[in-house]
Amino acid sequence: MSSEAVSATSAPEVAYPAPVSLGALWPWAIFALALLLLVYFVAVDEGAASVVPGMSLHEWVHDGRHLLGFPCH
Repeated sequence: MSSEAVSATSAPEVAYPAPVSLGALWPWAIFALALLLLVYFVAVDEGAASVVPGMSLHEWVHDGRHLLGFPCH
């Protein structure tokens, strides 16, 4: 038998990513909001329950709706 002492090793250090500042998140938050608004106006807004009254917005995005495959008739 050998009389080697088993050394206790510490757990390996986990490298966490650096925290992201709010200043770095603002451009991404604005981009996400603009993208959600675009998806709403092109895909969801059909005039009946529209945020914008009338059919003018629907007519502006009408061809884009057909191009992207959203039915509107």
